[in-house]
Amino acid sequence: MKFLSLLILLTGFFYIIDVSASTAEQNCVSCHQQAVSAWGKSDHAKAMAVADKESVLGDFSGAQVSHYSQHATFFKKDASYWITLIEGAKPQNYQVKYTFGHYPLQQYLIEQEGGKLQVFPFAWDARTKQEGGQRWYPNYPAEDIQANDRLHWQQPLQNWNGMCADCHSDGLKRNYTVADDSFATNWDNINVGCQSCHGDMQNHTKSKQVSNKSSAQLSLSKQEQEQIGHWLRGTDDKVAHWQGAPRDNEFMETCFACHSLRTPLTDGIKPDTAFLNQFSPSFLSPPLYHADGQIKEEVYVYGSFLQSKMFAAGVNCLDCHDPHSMKIKTQNNGLCLQCHSPQEYQQEQHMRHPMESTGAQCVNCHMPETTYMGVDDRRDHSFKIPRPDLSLTYGTPNACTQCHEDKSAQWAAQNLQQWHGKAKSLPQSEQAYMDLMQQGYLPIQTHLALISDTKVSVLKRATAISMLPNSTQQLNNADIQTWLSSEHDLIRLALARIGQLLPPAERLKGYQELLTDKYLAVRIAAANNLINLGLDNKPVFEQALQALLSSNQVTQWRGEGNLNQSQVYTQLGQTQQAIDALLHGIKVEPYFDANYINLAETYRSLGQTAKVEQTLQQGLQANPKSAFLHYSQGMHLIRQQQKEQSITSFKQAIKWEPNNIQFAYVYFIALDSIGQTKRAVSELKMVIKQYNNAPQLLELGLSFSQKTADQKSFRFFQSLR
Repeated sequence: MKFLSLLILLTGFFYIIDVSASTAEQNCVSCHQQAVSAWGKSDHAKAMAVADKESVLGDFSGAQVSHYSQHATFFKKDASYWITLIEGAKPQNYQVKYTFGHYPLQQYLIEQEGGKLQVFPFAWDARTKQEGGQRWYPNYPAEDIQANDRLHWQQPLQNWNGMCADCHSDGLKRNYTVADDSFATNWDNINVGCQSCHGDMQNHTKSKQVSNKSSAQLSLSKQEQEQIGHWLRGTDDKVAHWQGAPRDNEFMETCFACHSLRTPLTDGIKPDTAFLNQFSPSFLSPPLYHADGQIKEEVYVYGSFLQSKMFAAGVNCLDCHDPHSMKIKTQNNGLCLQCHSPQEYQQEQHMRHPMESTGAQCVNCHMPETTYMGVDDRRDHSFKIPRPDLSLTYGTPNACTQCHEDKSAQWAAQNLQQWHGKAKSLPQSEQAYMDLMQQGYLPIQTHLALISDTKVSVLKRATAISMLPNSTQQLNNADIQTWLSSEHDLIRLALARIGQLLPPAERLKGYQELLTDKYLAVRIAAANNLINLGLDNKPVFEQALQALLSSNQVTQWRGEGNLNQSQVYTQLGQTQQAIDALLHGIKVEPYFDANYINLAETYRSLGQTAKVEQTLQQGLQANPKSAFLHYSQGMHLIRQQQKEQSITSFKQAIKWEPNNIQFAYVYFIALDSIGQTKRAVSELKMVIKQYNNAPQLLELGLSFSQKTADQKSFRFFQSLR
């Protein structure tokens, strides 16, 4: 198969040159025809393409679609594909440059100024008509995304260069320039081909030897892999175990580079470079995952798989997925029965469903689907046993009621109890973990005990470490010693992120060790917590600090990247650079509120009151529904002794974020400060249960009741303790 190599020159437009595939790619095809044939049927092969008659699936024959305030017409002009979009006063014509993906949705990329490619707000639903497809589909079917929304198609969150590109093309570099907010993005091959998994195979084509360790297993034949080891299930075994040399699953880091929710630390992906030297992954914290670790938001596979028993046992991606087509090896239970005994598990006694029914499919119980983008069903890879009893306590989903939608979790729990007896109690640490995920904090000793329990998966323990700031205000070096020297990279990474919990002197003692960690993600996080602690002249700190600044620059095309960069500059005492980063963040993403708030706070620290007011007003004009901006405006008015005017701002903050305890607390304090204590008591009584009787609000109610000699209200608040 021919690859398309594209040369992108940033001169306001993209110029595309169709050239022959590289020698390395041609050699792959000539020697590995079976692998290339399988790859041609994969999602990887169709990850991205120039928009032409071979790649475009959508109806461009004049089809029209309307969604709230957006109206689009799709048509062809000669051999090119065009869209007329009306979302304001007059229509605009856009040429489709590239297709993006193919199934179940194919998206389309529109070229904008500054080398930016933006995802058009309608995608083609490539499913069959019987499945509800063959139609134009809005990317946000339940929302009217206006031009002043972060999710609008011309905003950074819909930018291909930054959000999507590195996982859809071989050897891609974003090449973002902060100075003029532009991209000069280029790639080696337009789609995901050999290079993305195997790296630069030039040496392989010359010497017929594998060129890097991470691609070694992908390059071995099935017979060669079996000589290293294989899964063995004895006559009486329910589940197979690995027989042979210890399994080296390092190659999966190449998969994780794209199949994970992570922050890039470098520009582009190198398959022969460790995952944590290129990315800093998200942990399992809410709201990304449910309390039991099942996927909730669009988090891909890494987080769910790493917490699974399968991962702990040594299972890897290629045990289930073909390495080139990426399809699973069989669509039926045979996939699981490679390792799990049919005599034990392929029985109606185990399944409790008719053998030929969907309920008897292993994956439907142990890998339930979550639908993203309205039509894209993705399976959970934590391989959990359905626990409807936990749904009753923690509100977690369970596979039973996902199929039996008309039934309750209570019904499902009762059926499971009839079949298998009373559900086993969770181990103490697992219950503590779910409590932590649900309520956000734990008693500190319970929290530390959870982290110390090695029976809990490493990723869950790392997540628990990352959430320690919710449970305590301070740690000491004695608390962190075992984490500091942990063999588990994610434990060290989690520790590196929570340095604010250690007093500066304690932090300085422990965290310097993390500056020499083998992984960039750990070194960067440690450096972020060691700024201004007297390490300025130490080369190891300077190297990590520069890497931190460089990693932030990679994401300065969006609001968060500029916020992160400004915080580093603020810690360094480089106030003007911090201001410049925040101003750039506001320029590139005006509907991201945090940069206005931090900029106003920076001006406040400089005593520039007029600029504080100007910045907050600018932010509120762009983001009138931002609770945090209204809160910041209220605090500014308090400082200016405009207490009565602050009440309106605090009420707006509560309106847009009604469950924020801090907003409510300050609002009631403000009422008291202007002599409206009785009003504060009356309103607090009406809403206290909305805040789950938060202790700080209860204490406020008791204090105000005493102040106003309101015994009835005092008894009311006392009864809620």
